Amino acid sequence: MRSLALWFSLLIAAAGPAWSIEEPARLRVFASVLPIQTFVKAVGGERVTTEVMVLPGHSPATYDPSPKQVAALAEADLYIRVGVPFETAWMKRIQTANPDMPILDLRDGLRLRSQEAHDHAHEHEQNAVSTQQHAQERMADASSESAAAKEMEMDPHIWTSPLLARKMAIAIRDRLTALDPAGAELYAENQQRFDAELLNLHQSIQSRLAGLGNRTFLVYHPAWGYFADTYKLQQIPIERAGKEPGPRRLSALIAQAQDTGTRAIFVQPEFDQRTAQQIARSINGRVEAVTPLAADYMDNLQRFAAILADANSVSEAKVPETGNLDPSADAQ
Repeated sequence: MRSLALWFSLLIAAAGPAWSIEEPARLRVFASVLPIQTFVKAVGGERVTTEVMVLPGHSPATYDPSPKQVAALAEADLYIRVGVPFETAWMKRIQTANPDMPILDLRDGLRLRSQEAHDHAHEHEQNAVSTQQHAQERMADASSESAAAKEMEMDPHIWTSPLLARKMAIAIRDRLTALDPAGAELYAENQQRFDAELLNLHQSIQSRLAGLGNRTFLVYHPAWGYFADTYKLQQIPIERAGKEPGPRRLSALIAQAQDTGTRAIFVQPEFDQRTAQQIARSINGRVEAVTPLAADYMDNLQRFAAILADANSVSEAKVPETGNLDPSADAQ
């Protein structure tokens, strides 16, 4: 009798998967960059499988998706973009890989800022010939109907502001719910929890940076504009339009940093640090390698704010009037 019971138990165990309730199929979502993948994971939870296009250590400006990634896109349920440069060149091919795949553009409904790298009005070191060339380029851009050219002029680094991240999480929640109505309750709960975390992050950074006398910082690549706008800071880009500064601009950058008391120079790890180090020696500053593309979003922004506060707390300088985002605004 005991052996019969043991046999029956083993039979049930072997047949267990057939008797269990089948788990719902997960949504498969592609995100353009790692921070957006972090947002999707936070909202989607266990009902969503997320993959990222721009792999760690690569630049969104020059990234080429691998054949494996393009093939995987054919099975995706959703692609989430933010307008980083590689997407401008690849979106048609991404859509061709999966014509039925919906695309969520997280920039929709947000107030976008111009990318400093495309603001030629502040290029002081250019001579008359290059100035004329820039004027001709602007005229060509004005007459062009290319949406890609206009898109490249806008700053895509929207995730560097926790306040905008709150709005993006809502957009992600709504799109996941539309694709998977059965998960609506989970998505809503996850988004609310994530929203509270983002609000705490914002308030912590706001408190840390509130008393700074000097509110400027140097960046090699202008990727922190939305962060700067949110906390009434000013980023001063070293690189413009993907080009190293000439001797005149380099001297102007050093003079500006000395005038404002700027001490922090931020460089993404994938960029050459030699120019930044040269400026740092001239202004008695420090070069810090921080990327806006880190997957550990909360810790990364806290670290960025901590470095900035530590570097700038010793300086007293006038506060520039910058920013076009209201840091007190709540997500809808």
